[in-house]
Amino acid sequence: MAVASKATQEFVPIQEVRDGIVVLKEGGMRGVLLASSLNFSLKSDDERQAIILQFQDFLNSLDFSVQISIQSRRLDIRPYIALLEERYKEQVNDLMKIQTTEYIGFIKKFTETTNIMTKSFFIVVSYDPALINIKSGPLALFQKQSAGEENRGKQASFEENRTQLEQRVSVVEQGLSRCGIRVIRLGTEEVIELFYKIFNPGDTEKPIKIN
Repeated sequence: MAVASKATQEFVPIQEVRDGIVVLKEGGMRGVLLASSLNFSLKSDDERQAIILQFQDFLNSLDFSVQISIQSRRLDIRPYIALLEERYKEQVNDLMKIQTTEYIGFIKKFTETTNIMTKSFFIVVSYDPALINIKSGPLALFQKQSAGEENRGKQASFEENRTQLEQRVSVVEQGLSRCGIRVIRLGTEEVIELFYKIFNPGDTEKPIKIN
């Protein structure tokens, strides 16, 4: 008996990405923040201790779940090489052309023999609304709605849950800022790009950057 293969989408718990919010199939919502890093090596002992205590206070203040995700990927150097090649074409000085050519050769050789990695730090903020299923209960007879009413109900529910998620995201942003960490909220395109990279690890890509 042949077993039909399932589509990849069936194994992904995401229903849609809407206004930068990841909506899960079971109704949960996730907001994704991109965070900068801190170089402890450049901090004094007092500064390190202050950062650790501030981060500890931040974690203790949370009454909801967050996930910290760190991704390490090989840096795609091709855009930089393309930029250098454009600069080479614009050069009118022969010496500068020679130096640019040698520099391009050095960069290509260096990156071929050395894996240059880039790290990205993400904070995932969650909100899971309480789900009450009354479709099969005694109130089901009173819940018949038109398609328009159902869509309006879904929109109202989304906005209500979105407000709750936004409040949590704001708490995380303020807490990390007090620790000296810069954060930026990912929009719809950035979230889609992030998940594309997760499910296509073999593809070469550029890192998401904080402006």
